Amino acid sequence: MKGSEFLKRIQKLARKKAIACSWHPDKGKGSHGVLKYGDRRTVVRNLKDELKTGTYYAMLKQLGLKDDDLN
Repeated sequence: MKGSEFLKRIQKLARKKAIACSWHPDKGKGSHGVLKYGDRRTVVRNLKDELKTGTYYAMLKQLGLKDDDLN
């Protein structure tokens, strides 16, 4: 999954659950940005690149989500 697809899926889930979600590309260094989901946050690297499996699951854990939540 690409970073951009991850971002879209999180935003869609947030709308569905009525949770505040915001993307801050200016809060990170270089191609990194901060994704806020409710009171949790995670750093998303380059939106054009594929996310590595470990990175993907770590980001979900930081947001308090599971893989099933996005499918």
